[in-house]
Amino acid sequence: MSKTSKVLIIMILSIGGYYILNELFYKDLRVFVNRVFLNYELGYLITQLIIGLPLFIGVLIINQPKLFFESLGLNKSIIKGILFSFTATLPMLIGYFIVFSFNYEVTWGQLFRGAIIAALIEELFFRGILFGQVYRFTKLGFIPSILYGAIIFASFHLYQSNDFLTLIGIFATTFLGAILFAWTYIEWRNNLWVPIFLHLFMNLFWMLFSAGENALGGVYANVFRVSTILLIVVLTIVYKKKKGHKLEINKSTIWIKK
Repeated sequence: MSKTSKVLIIMILSIGGYYILNELFYKDLRVFVNRVFLNYELGYLITQLIIGLPLFIGVLIINQPKLFFESLGLNKSIIKGILFSFTATLPMLIGYFIVFSFNYEVTWGQLFRGAIIAALIEELFFRGILFGQVYRFTKLGFIPSILYGAIIFASFHLYQSNDFLTLIGIFATTFLGAILFAWTYIEWRNNLWVPIFLHLFMNLFWMLFSAGENALGGVYANVFRVSTILLIVVLTIVYKKKKGHKLEINKSTIWIKK
């Protein structure tokens, strides 16, 4: 059996295990963990990590245990991830500060769940595992590697509305966001902290200034979000050229890596 086939089979089984645990045990586990730790936010984080055990096991099977953090991209520079991400998301921070009023109703708990935990868990599961293990350790290129994870990632955000057109917008926005985060993950030399902090700051600024009721947002919210996306791409390309590195995602890696 080829390594590509092995990795794909392991990922399929891992996703299946994650889905089963999430569907059958999430609610009861969440109640139990909250009672044990007596903290809603901490309980939410621990529950997510427990439900994600099949994904972690899949990573351990694909890679040696001593390479666990390296295979996820968690062994890279956190400082670099923070500095780049904050700089790249400044258009959202400045734009929202000018256009929108500060959201005094948002709580620390909501910020912790919606920005910190959401960014950490979603990037770890969807970029570090579902995308990263396939792209980095098989012959599959960027598009086939990101496609299924981006669809799942976007689907997880559809709870935010019941309107059909709004749902389409939310799906498209989060689907493209998944592609952007995966691209930055690879182009920053498999540094998972880059998409984690990009995701964190983008969510944080969105919540602090009530930029939108859901992931789709309005005109002004998206003007500054698009500006941030463009800055992310430009700064990444400039950084790679300065370091003398070619873009990882190119015609020879877009479908099947040669």
